[in-house]
Parts: sequence; structure tokens; C-alpha cells
Amino acid sequence: MLMPKKLKRRKPHRPNVRGKGPATKGNYLAFGSYGIQSTTAGWITAQQLESARRVITKYIKRGGKVWIRVFPHAAITNKGSQTTMGGGKGVPEYYVASLKAGTVIFEIEGISEAMAREAMELAIYKLPVKAKFIKK
Repeated sequence: MLMPKKLKRRKPHRPNVRGKGPATKGNYLAFGSYGIQSTTAGWITAQQLESARRVITKYIKRGGKVWIRVFPHAAITNKGSQTTMGGGKGVPEYYVASLKAGTVIFEIEGISEAMAREAMELAIYKLPVKAKFIKK
């Protein structure tokens, strides 16, 4: 699972993605010829990223190279059920990557466009944000 090796603060505030506008960084293909670009803002958990990556690598049968362009840095905490008010912040449960609209999530290189399109469409089903297939 993707998660930071070292953290400056274990329990940060929740990342805000609403009202931030479209992405200005990471909104183009830098490594591969094909990719997935988000069309809405939101959070992607480490488990969702890993699930999408596994679908891509399984479909291309380890034929091309895959890049993950986002990383889940932010820890999301949760307090147990039936816990009284107070007592501090809960323990980190999972990690998320905060996405703006237009951020490239995955890139792929070394396979045909038809195969890349199908692999990316399968991966888009696994993601919680709306996304589209892009090419150079």
C-alpha cells in the first residue's frame, strides 16, 4: 500500500479540494504516451490507486511501463464508534491523494493505443472521481 515513510505531523487537517479550481501542475503527460486525467476534484485513497494499478498491469500483461503520478500523502483519521466527545484526534486510518480537476493520475507507455484505452477504461471504474483517457 502507498503511504509516506516519514511524516512531519501524524495527524494533519483533512485536505480541501473544493473551490480550488483546475490543476495548474501535473495536468499534462510527462512520461508516457497515454494517461488518465481527472475531470472532477476529490480524494483517492491508497487502496483505490493500488486497485487501479493492478487492473492496468493485469490487462497489459506486463507489456508496457506504468507511472503513478499522484501519491497519497494525507492521513485521514477516525475515532472509534461510541467514543465520547474529547479525548483528542483519532488514529490515522488511511491515506489519500488530494486531486484537482485536470490532474493526470496514471500514464502508460509501450503498448498500442487500443490496448491502452481499454486498460485505462477498466482502471477508471476503480476510481472515485470522474476521469477521461488522454493521449499525446
